[in-house]
Amino acid sequence: MYFLEYLTPAIVLAIIIGSAIRILREYERGVIFFLGRFQKVKGPGLIIVVPFIQKMVRVDLRVITYDIPTQDLISRDNVTVRVSAVLYFRVVDPERAIIQVEKFFDATSQLAQTTLRSVLGQHDLDEMLSQREKLNTHIQNILDEQTASWGIKVTNVEIKHIDLNESMIRAIAKQAEAERERRAKVIHAEGELQASQKLLEAANIMSQNPQTLQLRYLQTLNDISSENATTIVFPLPLEVLSALTYLKPEAAD
Repeated sequence: MYFLEYLTPAIVLAIIIGSAIRILREYERGVIFFLGRFQKVKGPGLIIVVPFIQKMVRVDLRVITYDIPTQDLISRDNVTVRVSAVLYFRVVDPERAIIQVEKFFDATSQLAQTTLRSVLGQHDLDEMLSQREKLNTHIQNILDEQTASWGIKVTNVEIKHIDLNESMIRAIAKQAEAERERRAKVIHAEGELQASQKLLEAANIMSQNPQTLQLRYLQTLNDISSENATTIVFPLPLEVLSALTYLKPEAAD
């Protein structure tokens, strides 16, 4: 009987001491409240929490990866798209993360979804497809500014997928094909322009040096003779034609 009388208090005391001892890992912190009021942030390591008087809220300081659910939105040029993204954030101030906002993870995730729809809805589809890095940075800056008061740091935002319907995919393919044809025509026109400029320069040089024209004439005859042709047409020099125009009809008789 005496043994039981001493054993019961010992067990109760052991339970109280065991519940008072807490161990926090290197990436964890404990926000301590004393009779409902914030007292301090403890950890990592072994800490003591007085039962019934103090209460501890455990906070993880590691980077949290959150897949933002697919959002349906309308771009500035009235195109319906489905966008999914991933958000990286972490707690930098455990005190504010617990006191300033209820369930900081839910608050950050909801803010990320609304910000994603709001920002992308202000841009055209072409900007969404070609300027992802710029949009990622813009969304990150907005989220980081709004979550700073919660003790949250948004480290990165990445747009993963931008899904379009079949009709829009076909329209984009046609647009890309038309753009390629336009570039091909522009390149061809620029080539023709450069060729005409070079021909004009060559003509000006030949007009100033008649010997150059004769050499070109002989080179052309050499090129023609090297081909397997049965008929060769010899061009008549312009000087001969100009001389014939001065002949009088009597001389021709």
